[in-house]
Amino acid sequence: MRANFDEDYMNLIISIIAIFSLFSCNENRTENNTENRTSYSNSEKNNKENQTDRIKGNKNIPEGLRKLLKAYPDFLDSADDNNLYWKDGTIMQWDDGIKNKTHEEMLDNPDLEDMMSQKYVKGSNWGSPPDENFEPGRIRYEPFFTKMYGSSSGEVQQNLVNVNWLPSICGCTIQFNSINQAAEKMREVSDEIEATLPADLYKYVSKTSGTFNWRKIAGTNRLSTHAFGTSIDINTKYSNYWKWEGSTTWRNQIPIEIVEIFEKHGFIWGGKWYHYDTMHFEYRPELLVE
Repeated sequence: MRANFDEDYMNLIISIIAIFSLFSCNENRTENNTENRTSYSNSEKNNKENQTDRIKGNKNIPEGLRKLLKAYPDFLDSADDNNLYWKDGTIMQWDDGIKNKTHEEMLDNPDLEDMMSQKYVKGSNWGSPPDENFEPGRIRYEPFFTKMYGSSSGEVQQNLVNVNWLPSICGCTIQFNSINQAAEKMREVSDEIEATLPADLYKYVSKTSGTFNWRKIAGTNRLSTHAFGTSIDINTKYSNYWKWEGSTTWRNQIPIEIVEIFEKHGFIWGGKWYHYDTMHFEYRPELLVE
């Protein structure tokens, strides 16, 4: 009897020790897993911080690439001295190596450097009339925009949303691209015009001549930014367009008060181009970021 009791007692002690050992191992394993997850999280954070530091610290990155990174954070990851890196792994070249392009060649066959080569100046002190072929924003590297907004009418239309344009002035509903907050910025323009524009200027914006229209620019093989749903033409009755005028002698009727509201929210004005198009506003935040 005593022997059996001693044997049972020893088995009980062994079982208790085994249970405590199991709990101890699980606790250590949990602590190790937590430490590993924390280490991974910290590593990921450090990588992002280091990447940002490299971009900021790399003086060889062109200013134009820096502006693109700042304007389109949802799509763009980083840059070096001659490449723009997208978050999906796509790489676009900054300088294609072709030198001494004419203005027409830059319009028809640009690279990113060409697109960012002319500085858009906000506000009223922009130097009107523009110098010959000075038209920041009119040079566009098309693959950059088709990649973000869509490369076909169908792809673009998937991202179009309705925007109530000037409900108390125009009472219009327009379609605009939701990518890169373009539609939201258009709503902000509408709200500010209604809140601040004097009544005697309503006539310039009381009608629109369209937003989305998948088409090429007349007489070219280049897509209009209307094809991306990121542009609006305001009332043509008070607009001037160099082709309609048959001259590049600058003309304009659009008040600067309207232009400045659009610019405040990331839109450039075609009235600041040598080949002027004063009804035209397009969402181009990269040309307006500081």
